[in-house]
Parts: sequence; structure tokens; C-alpha cells
Amino acid sequence: MHYPAKIDLHMHSTVSDGTDTPEQLLQNVKQNGLSLFSLTDHDTDDGCQTIRNLLKEGDPLFLNGIEFACEDEKGKYHILGYDFDSQNETLRRTIATGHQYRMNKAIGRLQFLEKTFGFCFPEEEKKRLLSLNNPGKPHIANLMVQYGFAPNRAEAIRQYINPFHPDNQYLRPEQAIEAVLLAGGIPILAHPVYGNGEQHITGTALRERFRYLIAYGLQGVEAFYTGLSPALTQEVLDLAQQYDLYVTAGSDYHGTNKTVLLGSVPLPDPSEYPQGLKNFLSRIYHP
Repeated sequence: MHYPAKIDLHMHSTVSDGTDTPEQLLQNVKQNGLSLFSLTDHDTDDGCQTIRNLLKEGDPLFLNGIEFACEDEKGKYHILGYDFDSQNETLRRTIATGHQYRMNKAIGRLQFLEKTFGFCFPEEEKKRLLSLNNPGKPHIANLMVQYGFAPNRAEAIRQYINPFHPDNQYLRPEQAIEAVLLAGGIPILAHPVYGNGEQHITGTALRERFRYLIAYGLQGVEAFYTGLSPALTQEVLDLAQQYDLYVTAGSDYHGTNKTVLLGSVPLPDPSEYPQGLKNFLSRIYHP
């Protein structure tokens, strides 16, 4: 088959913590000449239907997408889901649970900032924040910068927000993987070498991470990711080949909430795509 040259399967909209609306994202996708894309908002797929309603004949191929925030006793994981039936009951329950956890964490973070650092926001600002569909760290960080509690968003998250560790407010990875599978989708591990913040997980730890999630049904990894070094990319690709996993590519575009650009995934020429990416594309284009 003829493999697409421009792919971006990891991006966020205003439905979660991006700054582009789904409508703006679609325009951006077309202007950047992407052939295949997916919207992967955190713990919600609401924006996917908006994009589907806007798609016209000749537009890039779009996949339903989502990114679940997961954690268990072994660590944190972001599980991407692609090409699923959005009406599946198990998926809908899992999304609802993930959304409630996200709301609980937002409330907890505000309380933590006030109690630990004395950062108090006006009540109307807190109400506005909690009225958002999916409030996350960037929303709180932007508020901190606005009120002079931090010099920039990155520092706000690193120094003040990340020290908050909520208990039992995350989906377990097996919950997310099972929900995506039951909905007929493809569960993928996002940015697999990143642990907490920018900490790299490599070598034996990365191999064990793969084996652990594969046992729950993980089908692939995001080996091509903006900011990932060539050496780390190759390490992930080698493991994907060893375990016969799908390979995907994503920028993790958040609009102005991150510095990465839409479609900025460092991909090789389509003639040199690894087998895992070819297998993923074959499944998508020829189910």
C-alpha cells in the first residue's frame, strides 16, 4: 500500500488542555498537509464527534482518539486509544470515571496550592476553572502565572503542581486498555520512555514496562514522538519489533500550552517505515 508521509496521532483541543478548538485543529491539520490524524484529548472523546461532523470528502483520514491518565503501584502511564466505537458501554463508563478523577484532582490541586504555598485564587476564578469540561494542570498553571504565583507555566507545574500526589484518583492501566479493546479500538502506550516529568525510563525498566502492559492487552507504542532523541526512538522501535507491537507517531500538540508544533513528528521516509507502523496503517486503511 501507499503509506502516508504526514501523520500526527496525538493532539489536544480546548475540550481538554489544548488552546485550539476542534474546528481550529481541523483547519490546522489541513493547512499542514496531514494525511492521517487523531484528536486525543485527556479522558474525553467529546471533541472527536465535533470533528467528524465537520469532515468533508477529500479531508484527511480521522481516527477517534483519547488519552487516558493511568497510575498503579508500578508507575504512571498514558494510554492512547484509537479507532474505537465511541458508543461502547464499557468505554463510556471508563471515560466517565476518568473524568470524575480529573475533576477530583483539580479540586485537590487548588486546595494543595492554598494549604502548602498560600496561593489563593478568587472564588469566581476557582468556579470558572472547575466549570471547564476537563480542567488539568495547564489550566491551573496559567492561573498561577496570571496571578503572579509563578514566572511561567512550566515552572508552575514543575515546582508547585507536580508535588501534589492524589491517592486513588487515576484509572489503572488495565482498565483503560480493556475499555479500548472492548470498544474495538487499539490501545497504545504514549511517550513510553517518559515517567514523571522528563525522567527517562530505559533499558530493563522500559522492557519490563512493555511486558507488564502487554499482559493486559497493550497493542502498540508511540515510538515517534516530538522531543524524543534518535537513540531513545530506536530503543522503543527495537522493543516494538521484539514484541510485535504496532508503532504510532504523535506530536502531543497543545496549541500555545506547549512549544511543539502540529505535525512536527520526526518520521522517516514512508519507504523506510518500521514494520510496526506499516502494520498499524494497514489495519487502519484496510480493516
